[in-house]
Amino acid sequence: METEPIPQETRKKPGTRFAQTSSWLRQHLDRVQPPDSVILVVTALVVGAGTGLGAVIFVRMLAAINAIAAAMQARLGDILGLFVVMGLAGLIVGWIVARWASEAKGHGVPEVMEAIALRGGRIRPRVALVKVLASSITIGAGGSAGREGPIVQVGSALGSTIGQLLHFSADRVTILVACGAAAGIAATFNAPISGSIFALEVILARFTSRYFGAVVISSVSASIVARAFLSDQPAFTVPAYPLHHLGEIPIYILLGLLSALVAVLFIRVLYRVEGLFDHWEIPLAVKTMIGMLLTAGVALLLPGRGVLGPGLHLIGEAIAEDINLSVQMLLALLVLKLLATSFTLGSGNSGGVFAPSLFMGAALGGIVGSVGHSLWPSVVVDPGAYAIVGMAAVFSGAARAPITAVLIVFEMSNDYKLILPLMMATVLSTFLAEHLFAESIYTLKLKLKGINLQQGRDMDIMQGLLVREAMTATPYVVEYTMPLDELGAFFQQTHSHSFPVVDEDHHLKGMISIRDYEHALETHSDAVSHLKVADIATMGEILVAYEDEPMGDALQRIAVRDINKLPVVSRQDPGRVVGVIRRRDIIRAYNVAATRRRQDRASSSAHLEPEDEMTFVEMGVTLDSQAANQTLARLATILPHDCVIVSVRRRGTLLIPHGDTTLRPGDRVTAFLRNSDAERLRDCVLGVPAGNNTQDQPSPP
Repeated sequence: METEPIPQETRKKPGTRFAQTSSWLRQHLDRVQPPDSVILVVTALVVGAGTGLGAVIFVRMLAAINAIAAAMQARLGDILGLFVVMGLAGLIVGWIVARWASEAKGHGVPEVMEAIALRGGRIRPRVALVKVLASSITIGAGGSAGREGPIVQVGSALGSTIGQLLHFSADRVTILVACGAAAGIAATFNAPISGSIFALEVILARFTSRYFGAVVISSVSASIVARAFLSDQPAFTVPAYPLHHLGEIPIYILLGLLSALVAVLFIRVLYRVEGLFDHWEIPLAVKTMIGMLLTAGVALLLPGRGVLGPGLHLIGEAIAEDINLSVQMLLALLVLKLLATSFTLGSGNSGGVFAPSLFMGAALGGIVGSVGHSLWPSVVVDPGAYAIVGMAAVFSGAARAPITAVLIVFEMSNDYKLILPLMMATVLSTFLAEHLFAESIYTLKLKLKGINLQQGRDMDIMQGLLVREAMTATPYVVEYTMPLDELGAFFQQTHSHSFPVVDEDHHLKGMISIRDYEHALETHSDAVSHLKVADIATMGEILVAYEDEPMGDALQRIAVRDINKLPVVSRQDPGRVVGVIRRRDIIRAYNVAATRRRQDRASSSAHLEPEDEMTFVEMGVTLDSQAANQTLARLATILPHDCVIVSVRRRGTLLIPHGDTTLRPGDRVTAFLRNSDAERLRDCVLGVPAGNNTQDQPSPP
C-alpha cells in the first residue's frame, strides 16, 4: 500500500547544536540559491581568512607559552627548569590528545591526507582546537617541531567543518580541506604561492583548474590576514645569492644526492622512534613526557640549545651572514636536530616536520658550502647559497614535493638567481629518495595503517580485508596417489577446474588443474590408466596465501602468475590447507571491502558527537514489507533523514546499493542511522504495513 511521504520538518530531528546550525545554513542557502562558483569562492575566502586568524592566535599562544616557560626556567634554574618545563608540557599534551582528539598526535598532515582519501574530507571540528592547544604547548615549551603542521591541520579542519555545516558533497568538502591546508602554509611562511602548490602537490596529489582557483583564493586571503596582524616579512629572510661559476654545478649535484640520503634517514629514524613508543603499553601522556625529556637531553649537548623549537631563526641568521658556523657545529646541528625532532614527534607530541626538514637541509647545505669554499674559494664564493638549496632539497626528498620546495625558497629569497641549481638539486633529491625509499614522510604513516595512496586516493581497498574473510573454507582437495580416472570423475562431480594436491597427512604438495588432466589424456592416452595425480600435477614449491594476510597481497600474487585458484595455508602450519581463493572470491572480497569503505565514509560523513548514537542496523525485507519490490530512490522520501542504506545482501551475495536498486523479499539491508530512528525505519519501510498482521518472516539463506 502507498504511504504518504513524511514532511521534511518531521524527518529532520537534529540531535546536536552542530546539526541544528547545519540545517539552518543549508535551508538559508537553498532559499537564496547562489551559483556554485560564488559559493566556492565565498567559502574559500572564509576558510582562508579563518585559517589566517587561527595562525595569528597560534603564534600569540606560542609567544605566551614560551614566556611562561622562560619564567619557570628562570625560577627553577637553567637545567632543572628546562627538564621540568618540557616534561610537564609533554604530560599535558599527551593527556589532551588522548582525551579529546587522537588525530592531533604527531605532525598532522597524514591525518588530513587520510581524511581526504577515505572519508571524503570529513574531519572532526574539535581537532582544530586540540591541535592548536597541543602544538602551542609542545613548541612553546621547546619541543623540536614546526608551526606549519598544526596550522595545516587547523585550516583543513575548518574547511571540513564549513563543508559539513553546509551539507556539501564529498568533492566540495575535499576542496575546502585543501583550501585550509594551503592557507595554513601561506599564513605560516607568508608564502601564498607555496601554500597553494603544497595543497595540490602533497594534500591532493593532483592539479586541476577547479582545485587551483579555490586554493589560491584561500591561500591569498590567509596571507593577507596574517600580514595584517603579524608581519609582511617571510618566516626568515634569505639573501639573493647568485650562481658565480659553472664549476658549482657538480657541487650542487652532490648536495642533491646527499639531501636524499638525509631525507630518507630522517623518515626512517622518525618512524622508528614512533614505532618504539607505540609498542610501549603505557599511557600516551607518559610517552609524550618521556619524548620531551629526551629532547631536552639532546638540546643540552649544544651550546645555545639551537635544536629546540622550529629553529628557523638560527638558520636564518646563519644564512644571512653567509654561514658563520663551523663545519663541526653544522654537523652537530644536523644530527641533533634529527634526533630531537624524532623524540618530540615520535613520542606523540604535536607539531610539524616542514620546519625541521628545512633546518636539516640548511645545515647540510652549509656543510657542503663551507667545505667547498675551503677547497675552491674562487668557485664556491657564497656557502650560504648551498644552505638555501639544501633546505629545498631535503624537504623535497622527505615530502616528495619538489615544486613546493622550489617555490617556497623562491618566495623567501624573491630572486631567480639560484633557480637553476635549486631545481636541479631538488629534483635529484626527490628521484633518489624515491628510489631508496618508496614512501614519503607523510605517506609512510598511512602505509603503516594499510592505506596505500596513489594520487591522493587509497587504491588498494582490499588491504583492509584478510584472506580468511574472503576465502572458500574446507575446499575440495585430491591426494597425490589418486588415479587419473578417479580424478576425471571428481572434476565432473565438483564442477571445479583445479584442486590443491595433498599427501596422506593432508599436507600441501602441489596443484592440479583440468588443463593438466586434459593434456595427460592427449599425450598419454595409452597409459593414462596407470598414471596418478602426482605424475601430472605441479608439485613442489607453489604459490600460497596465508589466512591472516591482507587480501590485496594475495591478489597481487594471483595477478602476477595469472592463476585462477590459490591455496590458503595456516602460518602456524604452512603445510595444512585451510582454504582456497578463487576468482569469484576475489569479486566477493572486493564487494565486501567496498562496502566497508562505504560504511567508513558514511560513519565519518555524519561526524556527529557521541550523544547522537549513530549505529549500523541490519533488517530483513519480508513479503509484506513496504520496501518489497520498491527501488531505493522511491523509498528515499520516507526514510529517516539521516539514514544511509549501506549494503544489501541477497542469497549470499553482497550488493552495493544505488538509487535504482530494487529490494526483494529475503534481502538483508544494512543501514547507517541514528539509534533513535531504528524503530522508525522498521515501521515505515521494512516493517509490516498498517492493517496487516503478518509477522516478519525469516530471511531465506
